[in-house]
Amino acid sequence: MAKITRESLMSLETYARERKPFREGVMTHKKNRSVALGGHLTLLFEDETTVRYQIQEMLRIERIFELEGIQDELDAYNPLVPDGCNWKATMLIEYADVEQRRLELVRLKGLEHCVWVQVSGFTRIYAVADEDLDRENEDKTSAVHFLRFELNQDVKQALKGGANLAIGCDHPEYNVTLEVVPGNVKASLIGDLA
Repeated sequence: MAKITRESLMSLETYARERKPFREGVMTHKKNRSVALGGHLTLLFEDETTVRYQIQEMLRIERIFELEGIQDELDAYNPLVPDGCNWKATMLIEYADVEQRRLELVRLKGLEHCVWVQVSGFTRIYAVADEDLDRENEDKTSAVHFLRFELNQDVKQALKGGANLAIGCDHPEYNVTLEVVPGNVKASLIGDLA
């Protein structure tokens, strides 16, 4: 999957005009890239479209139009685009009540290292978490993590050949498995593989 370049981004003026239909398209696209694990954990599998949207939004919100600022955003977000041999996901730990969320983030410390994908016939592939910076401290985990799942050639071929895909988390305090990833999500993820 190609990285996003400064030349491929819309100017702030163009984005202001195109934002509504672009955003609607991205929200529809994300439905095919989102997996809920239980009631409090969501994985959004990133790709060029989702990352492009995030960059455009950051440029708009921060009113960034200088080349250096645009490059800073590209450098921050391009690592979230999968490279054909992996999947990259933003993981959200979600609790509506602020106090409950605070308590759960303590209880769920280390959860980001317990998330896995599994293709039928192969062992679980655990996520590499937060390569950009450590988001956990000695007391708690963070509500947002960035995950990478590395897939070898055999796993990719099995997926393309129709093998089942499961996703789960085996943290002692949050153990959940989605035995069969919905077909629309699985198809979207297979599309990321070279």
